[in-house]
Amino acid sequence: MARILVAEDDPSVRAFVVSALTMKGHEVVAEEDGGLAAETADEEQGRFDLLLSDIKMPIMDGIALALHVAAKYPQMIIVLMTGFADQRERAHGLDALIYDVIVKPFTLADLLAKIDDALVGKPVEVVSLGRRALEQ
Repeated sequence: MARILVAEDDPSVRAFVVSALTMKGHEVVAEEDGGLAAETADEEQGRFDLLLSDIKMPIMDGIALALHVAAKYPQMIIVLMTGFADQRERAHGLDALIYDVIVKPFTLADLLAKIDDALVGKPVEVVSLGRRALEQ
């Protein structure tokens, strides 16, 4: 399975994501903000298959973290998470660097499908109430 770095400032979302990915068999390292996640990526010399990061976080947001990781570790797949439409729009400027954005709230099935598809490189359109609401 994959080695995944998670950056999420909300403790309940972070615990849900870590639990889901761990139950799926992935090795997960989780940090509470982008700054700590960037430090972890650097300390580990980019030895992660995937970065899953919230966009809106204190210290260093997910956009800055994605830019940092993409510049130093271009082999790392980047998936961003957000519950805010304006933040999702900011991420679209990174289309060449990120795999996709998963919209909060997401289900366990949405999360696992997105991560599985990112790891095998197949784009998938995860349809959820959150995504539909943002696109209207």
